Amino acid sequence: MIAFWILAPIMVLAALGILFVHKAVHAALLLAVVMLSLAVLYAGLDAPFLFAVQIIVYTGAILMLFLFVVMLVGVDASDSLVETIRGQRLWAVVAGLLLGVLLVTGVSQMALGAAVGLDDANEGGNIQALADLLFSRYVFGFEATSALLITAALGAMVLAHRDRLSPKVTQSSLAAQRMRDYADSGKHPGPLPPPGVFARHNAVDTAALLPDGTAAESSVSRVLAARGTVRSAPAMADQIEEIQRQLGQGEEESS
Repeated sequence: MIAFWILAPIMVLAALGILFVHKAVHAALLLAVVMLSLAVLYAGLDAPFLFAVQIIVYTGAILMLFLFVVMLVGVDASDSLVETIRGQRLWAVVAGLLLGVLLVTGVSQMALGAAVGLDDANEGGNIQALADLLFSRYVFGFEATSALLITAALGAMVLAHRDRLSPKVTQSSLAAQRMRDYADSGKHPGPLPPPGVFARHNAVDTAALLPDGTAAESSVSRVLAARGTVRSAPAMADQIEEIQRQLGQGEEESS
């Protein structure tokens, strides 16, 4: 009883928050608060099976699935403000009022005395007693619910199925299309050649050589090209010969 008076206001506030928050993720988190509080109430009523199922199935599986779908797909808050069906808000208000009257009627007829019959109902174990009720007295409703869930799953598959209007794209066709895109854009279809490939020196300052012996411009760092420090091999040879000639002339003058 103490747990009820503590958790009941929290559940009511969280349920009202579900109706008034603007983001679907916040609504899902508030619904998790309601489900966890309900699980604690089941535990207080000596129903450990319902306590575990409420947390594992509803909170841990179904609600988290909804939450992940909302986070991955995304829901715009402005979509809920658009009335796609004429008069749906009016009918929603009427249905809410009828549900409120039904709840008030049920609560008003509820007795606040001590719970009677829990020991008899849980005799032999809560799970065993629940299974005995499901597969004996309520077996028709249990099987009808199972058939309804299977029908809903099959209906979702049928509605989500779409006939293929074009042939299935294969890996080879994707590769061919990618090569055509590279050819149209003029980009290199593969990784750029690193420095030193097909050259005598495997160093950053050595450009890659093409099959005809010329240097590949794509292997030269763009930073070096922007700084103007790139020198071709013939130019470097001319500079070396010029430096050697100047050094030779200097040695002759000194002698």
